[in-house]
Parts: sequence; structure tokens; C-alpha cells
Amino acid sequence: MHRADAAARQNAGMATAAAQERCVFCEIVAGQLPASFVYTSDDVVAFLDIRPLTSGHLLVIPRQHAGTLAALDPELGARVYTVAQQLAVQLRRSGFCAGINLFLADGVLAGQEVFHVHLHVIPRYPGDGFGLRAAKRRAQPDRAKLDATAGMVRDRISSPPH
Repeated sequence: MHRADAAARQNAGMATAAAQERCVFCEIVAGQLPASFVYTSDDVVAFLDIRPLTSGHLLVIPRQHAGTLAALDPELGARVYTVAQQLAVQLRRSGFCAGINLFLADGVLAGQEVFHVHLHVIPRYPGDGFGLRAAKRRAQPDRAKLDATAGMVRDRISSPPH
């Protein structure tokens, strides 16, 4: 399936039944697949990413399946973030790493590969080679353009789609 077509279907909430039946993260939570856990609670778990960007790269996920942010209960989302923040702070305080990136992709076009909400906690080290890069950085728009864009965003979030 073409990537844009997949994004449109997924983002419209029309994922196929087959895709919904098998979720690798749900299988990890159920104990059907192995994982190297660093944190567990009744609602959230964190484990090492099997394709780490840096040493100690963690995934923090809700135990309850939610394929996208729109499907995630806001209180559970807050718990996911709180756990990620606590883990990041502990890693930095312990001297394990020099910095942390938190990253969450929501939707195919954002780079989401596993459709179970997950927040990456990526430890950073001098010279680790990881970074967020764009093909081309946009020029700074003038204030009128920024204000117009802010207005469009406000209009969209004041009456979110259902």
C-alpha cells in the first residue's frame, strides 16, 4: 500500500481488522513477546527499544491499547508522559547520559511504525550521531505570517474534529 494511502486510512481511523488484531506492544504487555523492562505499573510500562537510536533508548507505553493520540485517554497519556519524565530525570541524575530527547510519532506521516502509542526516551551522549534534522530549515516567517498561522491553529483546536 502506498505510504500516503496508508496514512489517510490510518489517520481516518479505518485501520483494517487484521492490523488491529496483532499489536506487538500488546503482545509484550501480555507476556507473549520478550522485553527488557525498566519500569512496570498497573497502567504503564517502559522497556528497551530493540532498535535503539542510542544506548538505553526506552519506549514508554500504556498497557491499554491506543493506536493513536486521539484514541488515548488523556489521563493515561499524562501517566505515560509522567513516567517518561521521571525515567529521563533519573537517567540524567545518575550520570547515565548527558541529555535526553523525548519523541512521539502520531500517524504514518509522522513516522509512527507501531500503532500503539509510545513515547521514546532517547539518552544522549557526546558524539552519539543522533539528532533531529530537516532536509531544509524554513526561513523565519514575519510576525504577520506567524500570527495568521497561530489563528488557523487556534481555530482548529477550538473546535476539534470528532
